[in-house]
Amino acid sequence: MNKNQVKIAEVNAENWYECCQLELSREQQEFIEPNAISIAQSKFETTLKPFAIYFEDKIVGFLMFNSVPEELDAYWVYRIMVDKNHQGRGIGKAATDLMMNEMIETYGINKIIVGYHPENHGAHRLYASLGFVDHGDRFGREMAVVKEVTINKDISKGPKTLGPF
Repeated sequence: MNKNQVKIAEVNAENWYECCQLELSREQQEFIEPNAISIAQSKFETTLKPFAIYFEDKIVGFLMFNSVPEELDAYWVYRIMVDKNHQGRGIGKAATDLMMNEMIETYGINKIIVGYHPENHGAHRLYASLGFVDHGDRFGREMAVVKEVTINKDISKGPKTLGPF
């Protein structure tokens, strides 16, 4: 899979229904809310930002994060899912990288947190591979893993550079 084939775009009138049609495997369904619930939630909690994940111009996943800091003075990722027919190809990891860049560039954040059920081993592998660390924080039935990020500005070279990823 070429990472450049993955992109994210805000959920809108043209793509929301396709996002609602995406499916998880039976084993994953207990760990994450349906995308329709997440999209509805974003309409009432307007700081939540839902995005469609595209691979080769086809919607294959969904993600959502909060654009304001919450618990632990961090920005929380609420959902990341890839359709069961497109998992295991690196799409989720590439989309998470894109999402983190979006969060950093748009909101200037320095800490990202993802909460997930401790038995969701796929989520654990994904976030660990991206540098998220478990400091023992728990919220309800979910564990919270943390990623510290920095924004480096090199004035002599112009635009900001992002890291570490």
